[in-house]
Amino acid sequence: MTIDTLKLPPLSLYIHIPWCVQKCPYCDFNSHALKNEIPHQAYVDALLEDLSEELENVHGRQLQSVFIGGGTPSLLEPLQMKRLLDGVKSMIDCVDDIEITMEANPGTVEAGRFKQFQDAGVNRISIGVQSFQKDKLTILGRIHDSDEAIAAAKQANDLSLRSYNIDLMHSLPKQNVGDALADLKQAITLSPPHLSWYQLTIEPNTQFHSKPPTIPGDEVLADIFDAGRQTLLDAGYVQYEISAFSKPGYQCHHNLNYWRFGDYIGIGCGAHGKITDVLNNQVLRSSKVKHPKGYLDKDNAYSFERWAVDKEDIALEYFMNRFRLVEACPREEFSQFTGLSEQTIATPMQRAINKGLIDQTATHWHVTPLGQRFLNELLNLFME
Repeated sequence: MTIDTLKLPPLSLYIHIPWCVQKCPYCDFNSHALKNEIPHQAYVDALLEDLSEELENVHGRQLQSVFIGGGTPSLLEPLQMKRLLDGVKSMIDCVDDIEITMEANPGTVEAGRFKQFQDAGVNRISIGVQSFQKDKLTILGRIHDSDEAIAAAKQANDLSLRSYNIDLMHSLPKQNVGDALADLKQAITLSPPHLSWYQLTIEPNTQFHSKPPTIPGDEVLADIFDAGRQTLLDAGYVQYEISAFSKPGYQCHHNLNYWRFGDYIGIGCGAHGKITDVLNNQVLRSSKVKHPKGYLDKDNAYSFERWAVDKEDIALEYFMNRFRLVEACPREEFSQFTGLSEQTIATPMQRAINKGLIDQTATHWHVTPLGQRFLNELLNLFME
């Protein structure tokens, strides 16, 4: 059974900058190691043209957030970043307090330009630290050191940005609980408003997949997560998603929109998008051409795929996002954002409740601590 009319969720914009100084061995993102100079102006031209072609799909809607990811977006010239963001704001209406995040590496040259990126319109910076320990940074292929990471965080703090984030990884090769906690405690000392603390996973098509490192076993992984989570909570951080912690009021609005099954335009090499098409009562997904050369080819620019999500897949897609959040999920939103009746997932939902993975009230579903720990097992119930 389907619902007659879908509800429009909030709308965000994702912008992909594909270049990195070098490719990290764990990275499965669409990033390309620099071989020549970045075509700064041509790429921004292409991004703005890409956005213009997407606007017909968003029905004059207002933009809630922007996230500039990569790759390493802070490799883009600040003047071109300003031209990009000014162009976005001229083409689509934005809320007054729009959150604009840029990912950055903590190397000295890039961190030194944080103020220029702030002047360009960026008001939230996400710093890819991953670890403060030299041996772990070497294993991860990172090109900064601990001192540079600390300096970058202090620079971000001194700018009085809307917010900034430190990205940390745990369950690294040869890492024990003490190592993981040492990284967290160093980050907490810097007092960032937001901390992303996520587990290293070995993904296909990465160097680590070809030559897998030895990572901690399940018992150590559990000990790391439990001890780290408690350390963050004791320091005043609130866990609002499986791997996201913030000081109260500093959650990342852009990522919250992803996890709440919001809509987002995706522009740039390999960018993905999700748009609710209320006229045809369907959810559309899109992906752009991955390689910069192809993306910049004016004879075949931005060639991409756009498809409607199959009704048999949309429930799983919804819960894969929504169940990552600690907050309760309003039951009415399932039908509003997927177009499906709640009856279509009654059987797997009851199984999840019986297993203690979900608590259900008259108005909400809430993932239990057991469900958070065994999220894959919970999601598998909606694949059967």
